[in-house]
Amino acid sequence: MSQITIQCRLVASESSRHQLWKLMAELNTPLINELLCQVSQHPEFETWRQKGKHPTGIVKELCLPLKIDPRFIGQPGRFYTSATTLVNYIYKSWFALMKRSQSQLEGKIRWLEMLNSDVELVETSGISLDSLRIKAAEILAQLTPLNTAETQSKNGKKAKKYKKSQNSVSDRSLSKNLFEAYGNTEDNLTRCAISYLLKNGCKINEKEEDAKKFAQRRRKLEIQIERLTEQLETRIPKGRDLTDAKWLETIVVATHNVPTNESEAKSWQASLLRQSSKVPFPVAYETNEDMTWFKNQFGRICVKFNGLSEHSFQVYCDSRQLHWFKRFLEDQQIKKNSKNQHSSSLFTLRSGRIAWQEEEEEGKGDPWKVNHLALYCSVDTRLWTTEGTNQVREEKAEEIAKTITNTKAKGKLNEKQQAYIKRKNSTLDRINNPFPRPTKPLYKGQSHILVGVSLGLEKPATVAIVDGTTGKVLTYCSIRQLLGENYKLLNRQRQQKHYLSHQRQVAQTLAAPNQFGESESGEYIDRLLAKEIIAIAQTYSAGSIVLPKLGDMREKVQSEIQSKAEQKSELLEVQKQYAKQYRVSVHQWSYGRLISIVQSQAAKTGIVIEEAKQPIRGSPQEKAKELAIAAYHSRKIN
Repeated sequence: MSQITIQCRLVASESSRHQLWKLMAELNTPLINELLCQVSQHPEFETWRQKGKHPTGIVKELCLPLKIDPRFIGQPGRFYTSATTLVNYIYKSWFALMKRSQSQLEGKIRWLEMLNSDVELVETSGISLDSLRIKAAEILAQLTPLNTAETQSKNGKKAKKYKKSQNSVSDRSLSKNLFEAYGNTEDNLTRCAISYLLKNGCKINEKEEDAKKFAQRRRKLEIQIERLTEQLETRIPKGRDLTDAKWLETIVVATHNVPTNESEAKSWQASLLRQSSKVPFPVAYETNEDMTWFKNQFGRICVKFNGLSEHSFQVYCDSRQLHWFKRFLEDQQIKKNSKNQHSSSLFTLRSGRIAWQEEEEEGKGDPWKVNHLALYCSVDTRLWTTEGTNQVREEKAEEIAKTITNTKAKGKLNEKQQAYIKRKNSTLDRINNPFPRPTKPLYKGQSHILVGVSLGLEKPATVAIVDGTTGKVLTYCSIRQLLGENYKLLNRQRQQKHYLSHQRQVAQTLAAPNQFGESESGEYIDRLLAKEIIAIAQTYSAGSIVLPKLGDMREKVQSEIQSKAEQKSELLEVQKQYAKQYRVSVHQWSYGRLISIVQSQAAKTGIVIEEAKQPIRGSPQEKAKELAIAAYHSRKIN
């Protein structure tokens, strides 16, 4: 990943802001809402849901008749394209998420059926626990032949060396084989033995099972199944209700009717409590030439957008981003002065997106005055230097040459195909005329050295530097070591959250406004962590940084908290109170933000980012280690 996103604020005259708000809020956002609704009502919707994807062309087809619909006429052509792109993006993510959730649900249901206590396994199998362990050992020996040799030579050096070389990847392979064996056999005794192995981490447990801990483990799994089932039944992409029409409709229904069941009451409550965004959907500009950069009479960088050429916007940004916007201006000026002898495919800017941002504190007045405009720009960090640009140029030249060859191989070409090849050859010539760039050597790390970063509730980040070939850990870094003298900021941020939580509770009791803004200390700490992680990777010449997949992180955390709460008491009120206190007592962290900052800093440096599934059990150090090893071995599989 070499692309990052930078942000700036756009400042324009009141009339320009008003006009843009009308276009985005009164035309473009209703169009997107309509497209989202039509896709969800399509006859093939359930088929797409099962497949986990939809044909992207269907949204464009649905949008065509809407272009002449009186409700949506009057938008620039770019806005229709942006709406189609955004709806495709929303449903692509949603369908993939639903397919993953469905797969997770099926796997967890299957595991729940297999997960039985030792007492239940003994009763089902009809033999003693010791006999069940012997059967489990036989199955384990069949699937891992080396395990027998290791057992026979406990004091041998080879056995010790073999034991040390074991890692999470082999454990997962063994688990996979055991699951397959369970599904392929009908023998009741074999199934019980396999279940025994799987619930004990593919090992023989000589200790007596703790019934309380097992019940907590099983309940945690049941909670996960309940939450996944609820998600699959209720979540469908919704638009933005800028006028609160749906909220008003729900409150009228709830006022004049009695809910028929608890489910309907919950749906009304969710609709009334849901805080819908008060700003329109963003507008995307997928090509870098849709934005024109220039300087005004005061020397400030400004930008105009295709379809909104009568409006100009001044760029206001932090000094850390200013050099990027100067580069956007330079690239366009160089291309213009050279009479199109350079290719825009080598522009540092790749795409942009205009969006309205809500102010943290609600103000009174017109929305285009209260809220402010922001521009998000996607840039390719490789195109900042000569070395990186040459790398991109070679990739694009190879891709174009391949396209030309494949087109010519079709035989006799028509005029359209010949014109296409002519354009491609012209692009190839311009690509070979690079922009002037500063020189900076490309980062070269050792591919077998990985930096695993585990994330957790109480310790936001823990690092392990691992040699993938041997599985040996070169060093560990705790959150205290990563932050060093700045560790006190973590406790300060935690205290601030406690204070704001208390203030919010008091305000809610008094029916007063309770949306308190927080300082940016969390983001600042994330930047410090990211900076140190990158520095460690460079110190050890690491080839990549391994970050956990966060798809089900929230579910893991929520299930863990709820399971602990249920162990404290059977009373729901006591459980809720305990869960609330537990959440407050641990560090509440934006893992997505931390990962995003690490990815951004790694892209600037040239360090590869890999992803792997973070283990559920183990210390933060063990999780970081297993994360790195899993990523290294997944390369061989792929």
